Amino acid sequence: MDAYFTPQSTQGHVLCCLCGISIPPNPSNMCVNCIRNQVDITEGIQKQVTVLWCKMCGRYLQPPKHWLQAEQESKELLTFCIKRIRGLQKVKLVDAGFIWTEPHSMRLKVKLTVQAEVMNGAILQQSFVVEFIVERHMCPACNRQNANPNSWIACVQVRQHVQHKRTFFFLEQLILKHGVDQSCVNVKNIHEGVDFYFSNRAHANKFVDFLQSVVPIRHRSDKQLVSHDVHTSNYNYKYTFSVELAPICKDDLVCLPPKAATSHGGIGPVVLCTRVTNALTLIDPKTLQVATIEAPMYWRIPFRPMMSSKQLSEFIVLDIEPVDAKGCHQQGKLHLAECLVARLADFGANDQTYTTYTHLGHILHPGDHALGYDVANANLVDNNLDAAEQKGYQLMDVVLVRKSYAEKRQRRRAKGVSRAWKLKRLDMEVDEEEDAKAGGRRRNGEVSAAEQEAADMERFLEELEEDADLRSRIAIYKDSQAAAAARNAMEHDMQGSDEDDDVPEIPLEELLDDLAAMQLDGENA
Repeated sequence: MDAYFTPQSTQGHVLCCLCGISIPPNPSNMCVNCIRNQVDITEGIQKQVTVLWCKMCGRYLQPPKHWLQAEQESKELLTFCIKRIRGLQKVKLVDAGFIWTEPHSMRLKVKLTVQAEVMNGAILQQSFVVEFIVERHMCPACNRQNANPNSWIACVQVRQHVQHKRTFFFLEQLILKHGVDQSCVNVKNIHEGVDFYFSNRAHANKFVDFLQSVVPIRHRSDKQLVSHDVHTSNYNYKYTFSVELAPICKDDLVCLPPKAATSHGGIGPVVLCTRVTNALTLIDPKTLQVATIEAPMYWRIPFRPMMSSKQLSEFIVLDIEPVDAKGCHQQGKLHLAECLVARLADFGANDQTYTTYTHLGHILHPGDHALGYDVANANLVDNNLDAAEQKGYQLMDVVLVRKSYAEKRQRRRAKGVSRAWKLKRLDMEVDEEEDAKAGGRRRNGEVSAAEQEAADMERFLEELEEDADLRSRIAIYKDSQAAAAARNAMEHDMQGSDEDDDVPEIPLEELLDDLAAMQLDGENA
């Protein structure tokens, strides 16, 4: 038998003082419905708010003068809306979220859940909706741009004194990938460079810092007084930043100054540029020795290319053998090899051949075509090279730069096979005066500026296909229409040879989906 008796405990109930229903006791002795009827904790909280939105740039005005960039139904926009509600500091905010509205309704609705203490310490929770009326109002920056498209405060003039624009094509893709062009008022394409215009000096400074992080540059700035108010001592200036890119590009053959060669382990001095970032990567084709020259070091001891890509000649590889020299036969993917080559233009016309060393031993085979510098027949004028030859340096007759796929690419284009990818481009304004001057300076037989730019762009696209490291730094998008056309062309040419299969291509897994094109396709559907 149980010696103890445990009484069953029950919770006491009381009657609501207003409606008389049975409720658990609380400090107010009232049910929830009666409390809500007697007290409104949302009283004094703004239920309708007007916000200003700029249609041109999609920003919202955060008083007094700041304009906030926020996407629809984003966390940033929700935070902005909550901060605009007056009286919300009197209650405790528990939850907040958007209620869907039509995009063209110019309304934003936010559902808020708040708590507050009422009637002798009772906690009441209540939900309500705040409506935001969106009014169009042009921000000062867009207003100035709309009134005068040529109005700008700061201009960044980027120049590179070379005979091609491949560096600017690469720089354009870096700018688009990192979104640096969003603060640009205008972009103008001129001879030997590009001008970027900004409505704020701070944006120009930020742009120069970005350029300094991706390419080797040096810059200087200047300012010009536009107006002066003697009563308030306000000065209005226009700022100009002059940015010069190093004239050394990928595939350039350079002869290093003695001081630069010595400070980098006695490399060269005749070396080949293989990569350009915010530093220059150079390789000695004789020994595979690699050196990296930072931008400050280059500008302290500047040098120019001895031969550039415009002087490349096509060679045919007759024989190639790997070199097993200890410590210098391999550098990463590169392999040192001794090869016998002949100029393609002279092949069959004479028996002139050249023996040289190359860093392309991993991809070249007998019968392949390669592009290189015909140093033996070139007229070289370089003080650094003269000093090196006086010390006994032996210059190679031919310096091979890269494997050539020109003939195979031409056959693929003839079959109708095109690239299954594309690049985005900046909306640039062409300087008509500079273009007219360049056309007037053109001699008979020379290509026009547009033809030269198209050739440079084609070479840049080929570099992206051949260099995985280069394309990993930019955004490349799928081109569904071109991909479908390429598949059809390949299906119709199934009986063709497999000689063109080794042409470099960009794998599909490295391509990004073009969201803008997908959105347009969805709307058309």
